[in-house]
Amino acid sequence: MQVLLIKNVDRLGQAGEVKKVEDGYARNYLIPRGLAVPATPGAIKQAELQRSTQARQQTKALTEAQALAQRLDGMTLTFHARAGEGGRLYGSITNAHIADALQKQIGRAVDRRKIELEEPLKQLGTHAVTIRLAPQAEAKITVVVEREE
Repeated sequence: MQVLLIKNVDRLGQAGEVKKVEDGYARNYLIPRGLAVPATPGAIKQAELQRSTQARQQTKALTEAQALAQRLDGMTLTFHARAGEGGRLYGSITNAHIADALQKQIGRAVDRRKIELEEPLKQLGTHAVTIRLAPQAEAKITVVVEREE
């Protein structure tokens, strides 16, 4: 029986592929669990349409991420924080603080999980921070942490 996979199935294939499987496997396992549907011409056409729509959406998202990365690249953010002896901060500057500052500065939200900090910033000074918006779109910003008066 020919089936169109709706979801990825281990050792069988990826979503959107048409596979030939045993009738019992399709009737008793794949179709009841919503993993596949019988491969009719209409279902195949719909899967191709979804695949092309998804490809367009991914291209659009990548283009937007690259444009945002260009806009962010080289930007400098300044934070004022209380610090003790030796320039050690009483608190820390986290990726959430950086995301909030970026949103205020550019007027667009940046997901804090895309900001790559090995650990929160706990020292005064200048720090280089990478923002990975997409696999092919990343920006490097400078974060300056100054002593609060």
